[in-house]
Formats: sequence, structure tokens, C-alpha cells
Amino acid sequence: MATPIRLLIAASGTGGHLFPAIALAEQLPDYHIEWLGVPDRLETQLVPQNYQLHTITVMGFQQRLGLGTLQTISKITTSIFQVRTLLTTGNFDGVFTTGGYIAAPAVIAARLLNLPMILHEANAIPGKVTRYFSSFCTAVALGFEPTAQYFPRVQTLYTGTPVRSQFLGAVDHPLLLDLPIPANVPLIVVVGGSQGAVAVNKLVRESAKSWFDAGAWVVHLTGDNDPDAASLQHPQYIPLPFYRNMAGLLQRADLAISRAGAGTLTELAITRTPAILIPFPFAAEDHQYHNADIFARGGAALVFRQAELTLQLLTAQVLNLLQSPEQLQQMAAAAGKLAVTDSAQRLAKLVREVVV
Repeated sequence: MATPIRLLIAASGTGGHLFPAIALAEQLPDYHIEWLGVPDRLETQLVPQNYQLHTITVMGFQQRLGLGTLQTISKITTSIFQVRTLLTTGNFDGVFTTGGYIAAPAVIAARLLNLPMILHEANAIPGKVTRYFSSFCTAVALGFEPTAQYFPRVQTLYTGTPVRSQFLGAVDHPLLLDLPIPANVPLIVVVGGSQGAVAVNKLVRESAKSWFDAGAWVVHLTGDNDPDAASLQHPQYIPLPFYRNMAGLLQRADLAISRAGAGTLTELAITRTPAILIPFPFAAEDHQYHNADIFARGGAALVFRQAELTLQLLTAQVLNLLQSPEQLQQMAAAAGKLAVTDSAQRLAKLVREVVV
């Protein structure tokens, strides 16, 4: 029996980094896969039941030079040697990463050992690590096709962003929910990403009464960092810190109110869910706004800066959409055109071509 190819996946932090990497790993059952992460992040909950998890301590670069910068450089230097040792002792054949600050030591260590290195950039605007280290990579896979303009000297491939396997089952078949939502009511789903969105949560709770009066139900995924998560009580309101069957929930939704992380947008496209997008205003390089803009220009979403979105504006926009089923249908169709349903397969094909 042939020895399986050994792949190290470096993905850490949020669902936006982890879920695409997990989706890729599921497409490579014949590979021996191990994982590189950071202590106390989401990967410690999602990864160990399926893959051996190695952790290193590393942090992102500070915006200004100072003592923090020296500490960051010191930790990155240490982590590079840790990853290099891991790659050597583990006899790995290649590395895959979804970016973020854990990617820096992974990319550099792979380059030092002359190992194949694939980086997936999910956002419309590449992150700092992607820009700085893309030239060290064998290939860069892209979640949005226009992002190729930022890599004139690097081999790129548009793959889209892989989603959790539950979403692929939702493409053609309705998924059942275990929530007490009547079948014939309009449903608004509010999702702030894996970190939640306290500012959006507050606006939604203040606006919701008008939506209830219009007959709508609201499933509000508040995250677990909102101190006022239980402050609104109403028969048509279901607040949850998170919900596992996101594919079924977004499939059932008439409208989503959401941040604009690349992973969330991919899920909205797969489930053809019309959306009001409120990009996280402090995202690096303002990348969530640029992600959202692709959906707005494609007709799949309305986009509002958080600073400009008032109670009155959000209330009115939602009511206008609920009263315009034709517009919602057009937005749903436009979202479907942005979906790449075989993204994980495209990415796996690239890995098989590069890591041999």
C-alpha cells in the first residue's frame, strides 16, 4: 500500500478561516492531514476529533512600531522554527493555509524547506500576510475572482470559498429545522459571524417590533459576547448564541441581516438568501465592505455602513423588502449566480496537483 501524502493545514481563529479548511480536508480522505492552530481559539473545539492539532503561539503585526512589534517579531521567529521542526519531523509533503497571522510562520517554514505551499485568500481585498508572503507560495487560491488583480506575479486560481458539507446538501433539498417557526410566515435571520455583532444586535432589537407587526419572525444569532442578548422577549423572536443547522436556517430565511465575512457571504450565496449586509467597520483593510460590494453590485444584497445605518433606516429597508417579494426573488437569484458549489472540489484538485 502506498504511503499517504502528508499535508499540514494551518488555519486558525474564526469560522471564516476554519470552515473552508475543514471542507477541503473532507475532500482529501486519502491524505494524512494534521492541523496547525493557536491555543484557546475555535480550532481547539472543531479540529481534534478528526485531525491531530499542533499549536503555536503567534500574533498579528501591530499597526505602529513599538515594543509590541518587537514581541510580535520574536514570537513569529520562534514559531517559524517550531513549524519548520514539525514539518521536518512529520515528513510532511506540503502545507495549505487559509491566511491570517498563523499563515506567516507556515509559509516561511515551508519555503525554507522548499515544500509546496498553497494559500487560500477568501476576501476580496487580500490580507497583509497574503500580500507579504504570496510570492513564497506555489499557488494562491481565490474566493473572489477580481482578487487576482492583486497578484500579478503569482499563480492564482479562482476556486470560490469552500463551505461546510451541510450547505452542499441544502442546494437541492430542503433541510428541516428544530425551531417553532410557522411554515407560512416571513423569516428574518440575523447573523453577526462567529464572533457575534453587538452593535448590529442592538439595532435589530430596537427595530424588531415593526417587523413583528408586519407578521415576520426573527431568529437572532447573537453570539456569546452580547450582555443584552436576552433583553427582548416576544413570541416571534428566537435569540440564540449560535445554531448548528445554519444551512437549513438560511435556506428557510426570506431575508438575512449579516456582517460580510467571506465565509458568511459564501453561505448566503449557496442558500440563495437575500441580505442586508452591514460590514464590520474595523475589519483589516476594510475587507468586509469590499466583500459586500461584490454582492451589492451583483444584485444579491443591500449594503450599509454601520455608521450610517440608523434605527429608522434599518426598520424601513427591511419592511420595504418584506413587502416586495419580486425584489427578494431577484436578489435570491442573483445570490445563486455568485455561488461556487464545487469550491472544495476545485481546491482539492489544486492541492492534488501541487502537493504530490
